[in-house]
Amino acid sequence: MKFRIPDSIPRAALITGGWQQSAMAHALADAGFSVALQCQAGGEADLPASAVPLPADLSDEAQTTALIARATTAIGPIGVLINAAVTLEPDAWNDTTRTTWDMHIETNLRAPFVLIQRFAQALPPSREGVVINLLDQRICPRLVSYTLSKAALWSLTQTMALALAPAVRVNGISPVSGASQDEIANAAIAILALPSMTGQMIVPDGAGGSAP
Repeated sequence: MKFRIPDSIPRAALITGGWQQSAMAHALADAGFSVALQCQAGGEADLPASAVPLPADLSDEAQTTALIARATTAIGPIGVLINAAVTLEPDAWNDTTRTTWDMHIETNLRAPFVLIQRFAQALPPSREGVVINLLDQRICPRLVSYTLSKAALWSLTQTMALALAPAVRVNGISPVSGASQDEIANAAIAILALPSMTGQMIVPDGAGGSAP
C-alpha cells in the first residue's frame, strides 16, 4: 500500500528531537517534504541531503518561540510539525524537585504547546496542517514528573485537535518498547495520509514489521 498525502498540506516539515530522528527525517523526505530538524549544536546523523539542522534548546522558551519562523525561513511554510523532543531524568515520589518537575514540563509539554501555537498561527490560509506528538503512555513510579508530562501531552493533543479543527489535525504516536524508529516514521506517514484523523493515537508495537 502506498500512502497518498493530501496536496493541501504544505510540503515542509519541522521535526524536534535531535539527531536520533533520522528515520523520521528520511521518511518525510522520501514523501516529498523539505525537512528542518531541531537539534543540539555539534551532533551529526544520517540525514537526508536536503535536511536543514536548526540548533535550538527547547528548555529556553525564547528559542522555542522562534523555531517555527526559523524553519519557515529555511524551507518554506511549514505543513507538518513532529514534536519528538523529550527530556527524561529519573525522579521518584521522594526525590522529585522543582528543578526536575520544571525540566520535564518545559521540554515535554510547554515546548510542544508553544510550537503548535506558532505553527497554527503561521499556517497559510486555505492550507491544512498536521501536528504529530510523540507520546508515552507508560506509568512509571521511578519517572514521576516525566510520566505526568507525557500524560499531559496526550491531553494537549486531544484538546488542540478540537481547538484547531478543521485547519490543523493533531494526533499522537505512542510507541511501545518493541517499535523501531522506522515503524514510528511509517505511523507518521499514515497519519498524514488519513485526512479525517485527528485527536487520535497510534501505538506501534513492533509486531507488524515495516509497512510496504
